[in-house]
Amino acid sequence: MRHQRTRNKLSRDSAHRKALLMNLCKEVIEHQRIKTSAAKAKAVKPELEKLITLAKRGDLHARRQALSTLGQDKFVVHTLFAEVAPRYAGRSGGYTRILKLGPRRSDSTEMVYLELV
Repeated sequence: MRHQRTRNKLSRDSAHRKALLMNLCKEVIEHQRIKTSAAKAKAVKPELEKLITLAKRGDLHARRQALSTLGQDKFVVHTLFAEVAPRYAGRSGGYTRILKLGPRRSDSTEMVYLELV
């Protein structure tokens, strides 16, 4: 049974959605904060939280799992494991925050900052 297994589809097929979430995760890890739509931020937040929890483990298997999620980008994975994960060593969740910015001028889409706490 698929109880509580719903995900935001973001009007994309599965491969496009996977690539979008991967790219958004990489950008947040690299830049610490990104400006995006509220729907995309809500979709990527759980993925990013899982990656940071994985990086806190710090073993080789966790590193390989992160590499597979982030598309074999060794620089971003190194940043995640060496800089981001130690910052949250004493924290058991809630590594990201969403700050609302208001609607975008062109199409009134709700815009937010997704940032690492």
